[in-house]
Amino acid sequence: MTNLARRGLLAATALPALPLPARAQDRPLRIGVLTDMSGPFRNDAGPVSVAAARQAVEDFGPAGRGLSVQVITGDHQNRPDVAVSLARQWFDRDGVDVVLDCVGSAVALAVSGVAREKDKACIVTGAGTADLTGPQCSPNTVHYAYDTWMLANSTGHALVRTGGDSWFFITADYAFGHALERDAAAVVRAAGGQVLGAARHPFPGTTDFSSFLLAAQASGAKVLGIANAGNDTANTLKQAAEFGLTRRGMRLVGLVMVITNIHALGLEATQGLSFTETFYWDLNERTRALSQRLAPKVGGARMTMLQAGTYGGTLHLLKAWADLAPEARLSGRAVVDRMKAMPADDDAFGPGRVREDGRKLHPAYLLRVKAPSESRGPWDYCTVAATTPAEEAFRPLALGQCPLVRG
Repeated sequence: MTNLARRGLLAATALPALPLPARAQDRPLRIGVLTDMSGPFRNDAGPVSVAAARQAVEDFGPAGRGLSVQVITGDHQNRPDVAVSLARQWFDRDGVDVVLDCVGSAVALAVSGVAREKDKACIVTGAGTADLTGPQCSPNTVHYAYDTWMLANSTGHALVRTGGDSWFFITADYAFGHALERDAAAVVRAAGGQVLGAARHPFPGTTDFSSFLLAAQASGAKVLGIANAGNDTANTLKQAAEFGLTRRGMRLVGLVMVITNIHALGLEATQGLSFTETFYWDLNERTRALSQRLAPKVGGARMTMLQAGTYGGTLHLLKAWADLAPEARLSGRAVVDRMKAMPADDDAFGPGRVREDGRKLHPAYLLRVKAPSESRGPWDYCTVAATTPAEEAFRPLALGQCPLVRG
């Protein structure tokens, strides 16, 4: 085991290695939130994602239903090897039934494979690669909050329709970035636009984006598609503003923008940007009520769609778990099958369902960042410019090449 893997194991809030209860009905549901607690996705997922899972347990009220639920956490450090080591420890030693979050596409793909091997459940809420419901779909995995196909489809179509018909991409050089660029480029071309080039930056560890921004400027593209996430997106946008790309007529599009990016950069730097999310805290009465319940526990922050996915995924899991016979709960595949069979409904996403390929369906929202003069106060950053219905927001089932889909 590597030193990093050992540190990851020590970072986890793990359960003691005790024998499991003899009877299935005596077993508590053990949920492991495997996330980034210290790296570039900390603010997008991280501690607020853990709090969101615990909020879902609180809202569900398992004690009143005769159930016991335990939530533990681990920091995968954006390393698939560390994530796999933690997942195996949780499944083999600590009796964890379900792993949630898995922010980072390489992490999610690796942990999904372990969950399938061990017949445990994996609910991915932090990673974006659409391959999780495509060629690498698994009967043990649900992909909850968002994916690269949805982001590319919503944002790409909107920009090409309004004149942004030539694109250059700055892309994180790993599975998530590759998938996001691929899907966005396909949408742009299908809508009649052109892709003039791309520059890929190392992940993690890149802080200076100047060479990539100069390449984007030299391409003459009308739109810069920023195909990265977390701190990388924030740094790219900040340095793009310093280079004056928008003053030269280039439109900046954060293909994975979340509200924490806007909060970190401020409205002066981000006003007018358009991006897609599947959750916005001020969307309706239910999202506002959920945000008010959680905010005091997370220093007043508002959830990203990744963190909201952990809330919604946990709540739907709890409903499925309660609906299963105790013996059936021993199989992660049986838990996921029940999640697919039951309609979903929660305060983050409203009504929805989990499709045959494991894709959770709910609406997507094209958001426009407000000017400072439009904002009413902290976290009031966006207006909804367009809504894509749930059944249209994500990739059609027949196009995903998921082996679980028949015919």
